[in-house]
Amino acid sequence: MKTLVTSIVGFFAMVSIATAEDKAAKTDIVDTAVAAGSFKTLVAAVKAAGLVDALKGEGPLTVFAPTDEAFAKLPSGTVETLLKPENKQKLVDILTYHVVSGNVPSKTAITLDKATALSKKEIKLAVKDGSLTLNGSAKVTKADIECSNGVIHVIDAVILPPTE
Repeated sequence: MKTLVTSIVGFFAMVSIATAEDKAAKTDIVDTAVAAGSFKTLVAAVKAAGLVDALKGEGPLTVFAPTDEAFAKLPSGTVETLLKPENKQKLVDILTYHVVSGNVPSKTAITLDKATALSKKEIKLAVKDGSLTLNGSAKVTKADIECSNGVIHVIDAVILPPTE
C-alpha cells in the first residue's frame, strides 16, 4: 500500500511539473519575463520603449534578457535616464540589441561566433569557461526558457550596441 501511495504521489508530482512547463511554453516572451519576477527593469524598459507588442508578437525571437541585477551594474542613474521619453530611441537601440530574429537554442548559439540583433548590429558570441558569453562581457546564466513565440536566455550584464 505504501508503495502504491508513493507511486501515485510521484505520478501527480510529475504531472504537475509537466503542466507548469507546458504553461510556460504557452506564454509569450513578455508574460514569461513578468512571471519570472527577476526582469522588472527589463519589462519597464520594454514598456517605455514601446516594444511590448513586438515581443508579444508571433516571432520566433531569441531574447538575451538581462536580470534586474544586470541593470543594477550599470552606472548610477543610467536606467532612469534611459527611461525618459526623450531617450526612447537610445533605449530602443539597446533593447533591440538584445533580440535576435528566430529561435536560437543554446545548443545552436554555442556553435556561432556572432549573431545579428534586430538592431542590425552584431553580437559576438563565444564559449568561455564553459559558458556562452556575449561581447566578452555578458554571460548566459540560464538558457532555453521556452516561450510561445521564442526563447529567452538570461544574461548577467546589459550589452551595449557598438557605436558607429
